[in-house]
Amino acid sequence: MAKRSDGFITEKRILQVCVRLFLERGYRKTTTVQILKEAQVSSSSFQNLFRNKEGVLMELIKFMFENQFGIARNVVGGSFTPIYVYAVETALQIALIEQNENLRDIYLEAYKQTDTIEYIFEATAKELKNIFGPYQPELTAQDFYEMEIGTSGLMCAYMANPCTEEFTLERKLEKFIAMALRCYKVPEEEIDKVLEFVAGLDIRSIAEKVMEELFRRIAMHYDFSLEGLLP
Repeated sequence: MAKRSDGFITEKRILQVCVRLFLERGYRKTTTVQILKEAQVSSSSFQNLFRNKEGVLMELIKFMFENQFGIARNVVGGSFTPIYVYAVETALQIALIEQNENLRDIYLEAYKQTDTIEYIFEATAKELKNIFGPYQPELTAQDFYEMEIGTSGLMCAYMANPCTEEFTLERKLEKFIAMALRCYKVPEEEIDKVLEFVAGLDIRSIAEKVMEELFRRIAMHYDFSLEGLLP
């Protein structure tokens, strides 16, 4: 029991340090040497528990994706169809990384790593079947999984290219949402209504509040202070 307890404490300390450093410095700038030093653990202990920092990224991504659709539902409210939740969730995900470069780094790395992207495919495909199944009832869960591979590629590309004076956040959201909804056979008249709804949101202010809430949830879950991480 003592060994298991020590292992749990060590695992918790590594998670605390890694997640804080990812949010503070970004994923790529956080080195294993920094993690070992701040967590006060040996390289062998770290590798036994997580193999490498990609293992910690998986834990963080699971937590973030489990909270995203819930946050989007709170923004949309209960009187709208699920496609509005999808549009707001994806809009917020894009808007978040425009406000915080370390979040951009975390998300982009998650879309590159084999284990994390597979988790994203599987988790999102389940949501997609619930949301878009009525538009294409003949499709299976495997079909939505395969389609998510394509739409996640769109998402990654839009995340990787920061907004400019010409390619504003509003244009980016309109382009992505329209292409994604067309992929899932949503009728054009419904797409127009969804785009109008998203355009009517103060997406920057909402994203800022969502980021604060997400950071608070992460800090509470991994038990560390947010001092210096929020404006």
